[in-house]
Formats: sequence, C-alpha cells, structure tokens
Amino acid sequence: MTKPEPLDVAVTGGMLRVGVYRPAGEPTRPPVLGLHGVTASSVSLQPGARALVEETLIAAPDLRGRGASGRLPAPYGMTVHADDCAAVVRTLGLDPVIVVGESMGAYVSVVFAAKYPELVKAGVLVGGGIPLPLPAGVPPETILPLVLGPAVERLSRTFTSVDEYLDYWRVHPAVSEGWNSDVEDYLRYDLTGEEPELRSRVSKAAVEGDFADQLNHPEVIADGLASLTCPLRLIRATRGLLNEPTPLLPEPLVDTWREKLPQLEVETVDDTNHYTLMFGQAGVDRIAAAVRAMA
Repeated sequence: MTKPEPLDVAVTGGMLRVGVYRPAGEPTRPPVLGLHGVTASSVSLQPGARALVEETLIAAPDLRGRGASGRLPAPYGMTVHADDCAAVVRTLGLDPVIVVGESMGAYVSVVFAAKYPELVKAGVLVGGGIPLPLPAGVPPETILPLVLGPAVERLSRTFTSVDEYLDYWRVHPAVSEGWNSDVEDYLRYDLTGEEPELRSRVSKAAVEGDFADQLNHPEVIADGLASLTCPLRLIRATRGLLNEPTPLLPEPLVDTWREKLPQLEVETVDDTNHYTLMFGQAGVDRIAAAVRAMA
C-alpha cells in the first residue's frame, strides 16, 4: 500500500503532523478522519486505511503530544484535540467527514462531533467513546499505570535497539497473540533517537494530561455524546486492554447509552481485545464495513 503523504497543519502552538492516504482515482465515499489512542500514533490507523484507500481519502493525524506531533505543547485534553481536528478538516477541505476514533480517539471524536457538528457526517467509535465509570477521588497518576500497563510504562524507559523495543512489546498480553507487520510498523514509527538511546515519541505529559482531563471532566464527554444527532456505530472487543476477559466497555454500560441514543448501533467483534480490534483482520473488516455503511 502507498504510504501516507505527510502534511503539517497549523494549530495552536505549532504544527500538527497528518498522514494523508489518497486514493488513486476519484473518491467514491466521503473522506475519513482517523484518530488514534492515548499512547499511540497515526500508524495505528494504517490497517483501516489500507482497507479503505481505494474508495476514499483518509487523514490520520498524530494527535498533540504523539508521533511527529510529539513536541506540540500543552494544554492537552479532549477539547484541545477537537480543535486540532477541526483545523485538519478545514485545512484539507474535507468537511463533512466520517470520523473513526480508536480508543481515546473515540472520545476525541465525540467531543469533536459535538463541538463542530457541521464538520462531521457520522462517527465510528472503536473501543471507546462511551464514558467510563472511573473511581472518584483517586489521582490520575495512580489509575493510569493500572489501566494501561506496559503502554505507559515504556514512556519512562530507553531502549538500546529497535529489536529490544519490539521484544518489549512481544510479551504484552494483548499484542502478542495478534502480532503482525502492522504492529511492527506502528512500533518502529513510535521510536526516536539513536541506538543505544531510543525512546518513544509519545509525550508522557500528554498522556497524563489527557487521562486527567477524562477523569476530572467526564461531563465533557457525556454531555457531548448526549448531544450528538449524527449516525453512530460503536465497535467493541470482547476482552480488555491487557487481554483480560472483562471488556473495556461492559454490556450494561453500552446498553445505557444505546437507550439514550437511538441512532447508536453497536457491534461486538468476537475473540478480540483492545489492540487486536484495531490491528487484526476481523476488527479491521468491521471498521471498514461500518465506514461504508455510514457513507
């Protein structure tokens, strides 16, 4: 597949890197804005882009504090990311878009669609977007490593080689079972520096800031989601972030929001976890099918 064209978009504080996947011919479907997770990058959208690029243009930004946008400064948070997304859509002249948000990107999608409804045709929420019941009064820095495990632990480490970094991830309980070339591309893109001092390009401050924003201001997501009138499709896994048998989005929570939002359709992809939902073929096929249905 053709690699994305890198494009820098002016946002508050600097330039936001966007990977643009362009079809060879005239697009037959509305453009897609793809948004990644809290410790990820635009490359996590690569499998979905490959499935859709013959039909439409896909713009996948490295969100503020990640990837090639890693040096963009605070403030962080869902509303700031939503403003950055609006800049991307307007700069590229894409409106309205089908926004596909994975993990934290799903929460950004909700806030983006609520704040800029004129820019969004529909939303596909992958493994996120539904407000999570988090314990009150517990500092974000206490909860963060419990929820994200190795994904956040790596941000404080350096690695002597690319192979060492790949080996670090190979034993991750949720990634090891679905290891493939897309996972390796994603991990190689994540690294910066020179051997033997390689590190992730994800800003720990950005991760902590975004996590704290969701924890301290849950009403931003809940109120945004409740206000949406555009078509919505939620795609969820059967297992969690660390491959635990409990899904990140449990059925009772999803049912509550299905009652509140008559336009919300929900799909569960069997035998997937939070990572394989986005990198495995079964999840990618469902995401691509959802985009086509929304178009």
